Amino acid sequence: MDPPGTRAQRCRLHGPQGERPGPGSFRPGPPCVGSSSGTAPAARRGERPHEGRAAMRPAQRSRHETLALRQQLIGSSCKLFFSHDPVKIVKAKGQYMYDENGRQYLDCINNVAHVGHCHPDVVKAAHEQNQLLNTNSRYLHDNLVDYAKRLSETLPEKLCTFYFLNSGSEANDLALRMARQYTKHEDVIVLDHAYHGHLTSLIDISPYKFQNLEGQKEWVHVASVPDTYRGLYREDHEDSVTAYANEVENIIEQAHKKGRKIAAFFAESLPSVGGQIIPPAGYFQKVAEHVRKAGGVFIADEIQVGFGRVGKHFWAFQLQGEDFIPDIVTMGKPIGNGHPLACVATTKQIAEAFAATGVEYFNTFGGNPVSCAIGLAVLDVIEKEHLQAHATEVGNFLMKLFKELKTKHPIIGDVRGSGLFIGVDLIKDQAERTPATAEAEYLITRLKEEYILLSTDGPGRNVLKFKPPMCFNMEDAKLVVDTIDRLLTDMEEQRLNQDKTSTCST
Repeated sequence: MDPPGTRAQRCRLHGPQGERPGPGSFRPGPPCVGSSSGTAPAARRGERPHEGRAAMRPAQRSRHETLALRQQLIGSSCKLFFSHDPVKIVKAKGQYMYDENGRQYLDCINNVAHVGHCHPDVVKAAHEQNQLLNTNSRYLHDNLVDYAKRLSETLPEKLCTFYFLNSGSEANDLALRMARQYTKHEDVIVLDHAYHGHLTSLIDISPYKFQNLEGQKEWVHVASVPDTYRGLYREDHEDSVTAYANEVENIIEQAHKKGRKIAAFFAESLPSVGGQIIPPAGYFQKVAEHVRKAGGVFIADEIQVGFGRVGKHFWAFQLQGEDFIPDIVTMGKPIGNGHPLACVATTKQIAEAFAATGVEYFNTFGGNPVSCAIGLAVLDVIEKEHLQAHATEVGNFLMKLFKELKTKHPIIGDVRGSGLFIGVDLIKDQAERTPATAEAEYLITRLKEEYILLSTDGPGRNVLKFKPPMCFNMEDAKLVVDTIDRLLTDMEEQRLNQDKTSTCST
């Protein structure tokens, strides 16, 4: 039973109506036109039953019915959050999501809904452009060039040529093709436990995936994640930046001895699947120096962390310093606030080398007028609502609260992040920093019961990862930390009682 007055208890008793109205407050839509009861009218004369309005969308199913149909129709490799007790989400607004019973959940996971679920400005842009035209990019249209121009204004000057696609996987695959065409080399260096997408070419460069499949390809080389908390070179190392970068240099030398040549170093600007890692400043500069000397290029994957999420800068690679500029940047997830949209930005030289093959690059839906209208709307909202500055303010506050919590709960080993990209590393012991995998899983399950959606990542699945919609606010941050504080206290008391029972029995 929840303590009196907890948010979970209020939601169970009253649903979202019992909460203080917020940006995501649920308001049921109007009944269907032509029906006083709120149900759709019967099929019109001459229509087969499945053609009538009543058959256009099935009546709302129970969660268990939906789950049964999913298990019947959807491939089992397509996983769910909280697979033992999944949530059925039917509506979302701002930083909140709602299940089929109208219960409100605070979304701390969804970096795709970058400016907030169903932001009205983004929805309006899509609706208005859909009423005018949606076609491919072989026709001239202002939205395409306007969007490319707006993106160019956020990037270093040399990253001035753009390709638009539909997903981060497509963007990363194109970046890999470009790197190989430009350098005439094949091999790629990636960071351990990295993930870059689900196309065959990207599974091959995603240790997070291929380590569970056939294994590492000969042309793929894996470098250590520059993790200064639990990596090879930690915070007490005299020069962890150089040590991690020298490992990349050594990989290049070993590849050359085998007659292989490096096309690219491919890395997330902030490794997310790797455990919400913040590479030490200067690391990318040194790596880029080694890679370019070997004739390769540097590809920065911004799919998880771009568009102001890190607060201090619009792009996470800029955390490394003004003297670092990648050769290719890939974008996805937050770029369209949930609409399928992605982008590759690169230099004129790389773009010209790619075009020199004589093979046309065409993407049926990439850069279509609706997608570009949505992309422009997302940029407008980020600017109008000052979301980059907001990410800095709220992120700093959340980090401060978690660092205070760290002094109270020894299970919290490290708190790291920038803006609204934050990782809380849970450990079993301070000396070895053993990942507290089971405890992390238990905690996110209990948080779901408190109507807070969070997940874990990292090789040990022990890092609480925070990548909420950018409208996540101070009140949300305090609610999350207070709830985690209470749950960790409960866990510690349970452990203490178990230890006492065990001692008495012996």
